[in-house]
Amino acid sequence: MEMIQIIGLGLIATVLILVIREQKPMFAFLLAAFTGLFIFLYVIGKIEAVITVLEDLASKSGIPSIYLKTVLKIIGIAYIAEFGAQIVRDAGLESIASKIEFAGKIFILVMAVPIINVIVETVIGLLPAGS
Repeated sequence: MEMIQIIGLGLIATVLILVIREQKPMFAFLLAAFTGLFIFLYVIGKIEAVITVLEDLASKSGIPSIYLKTVLKIIGIAYIAEFGAQIVRDAGLESIASKIEFAGKIFILVMAVPIINVIVETVIGLLPAGS
């Protein structure tokens, strides 16, 4: 039911934006940005339950919480970078949107380095000593 409400909000905003865009393009962009922000913030609230379940699974499996937190931060960076890039695309600035996505990818790489390090050390530890 909540998805239907989000779709309804999106459709109403779209109609308003199409009507307003001819007269006041800046207001149309602001309406699009605020609608996107509202939907983003609404959905963020739903993620808390998923994070709680993942934390419980990690603690039961013995996975250190630092790895789960890092993965969740990486996912968050990806979503936020995509959201920001889409808002900038809505304003017609593709070049800046691509720079936001690039920055998001760099931050994801930086956050992933400790996990990559552990994976490489684990693989090296599994190899026979003479290799």
